[in-house]
Amino acid sequence: MQVDDELVRRLMRQARLFPVQVKPRRGLTVADRVAGPIPDLVRRNFTASAPGEKLVGDITQLNTGEGALFLATVIDCYSKSILGWSVDEHYDAELVCTAMTMAAHRIRLPAGSIFHSDRGSQYTSYSFGRLLREENVRQSMGRTGICFDNAMAESFFGKLKTEWMHHRHFATKKEARREIIRFIEGFYNTRRLHSALGYRPPIEVLDEWFTNQQVA
Repeated sequence: MQVDDELVRRLMRQARLFPVQVKPRRGLTVADRVAGPIPDLVRRNFTASAPGEKLVGDITQLNTGEGALFLATVIDCYSKSILGWSVDEHYDAELVCTAMTMAAHRIRLPAGSIFHSDRGSQYTSYSFGRLLREENVRQSMGRTGICFDNAMAESFFGKLKTEWMHHRHFATKKEARREIIRFIEGFYNTRRLHSALGYRPPIEVLDEWFTNQQVA
């Protein structure tokens, strides 16, 4: 049976259903063409056997009535937790350094941990590389322009925008910042269920691992 498109739209309006169409994400990666070679240590394997063993990060842009905000995240591949995040008006190395510092303070990172990202100039900056060395974290990068090489980090931003931000307009940066924090700390880390975690929230998986380590 064929149904006219206008009929579908009318029935959806009557049922107060609204189609969700995700706009293509405009890439923020600015490759550093003078950076030395950094290998891909992850190879699209976004699993880990312990918290902090493998981390992924990325940056996205969020628009408000007062202009753009940028969000950088550090995600734990074991628990899917957002261990570190930073929201700022500036798209620079300090943004990613702040997110990484938060992650390192939230849990003790195992020696030789991996941090994986794209090849944006923020991640190839001297200050970010120095921070990773200080934390004894190995740096890994996917190929420029290949989003699948950092699919886990990209996927989180998709969830943020479709589950929390879509169809919402933020008049001020303060309002947007507040909602980003609410999503990460008030919902995603603590209440959002993940099929890959046996339909449990990240915080439960993280707490369970550390509890088991104390018992052992």
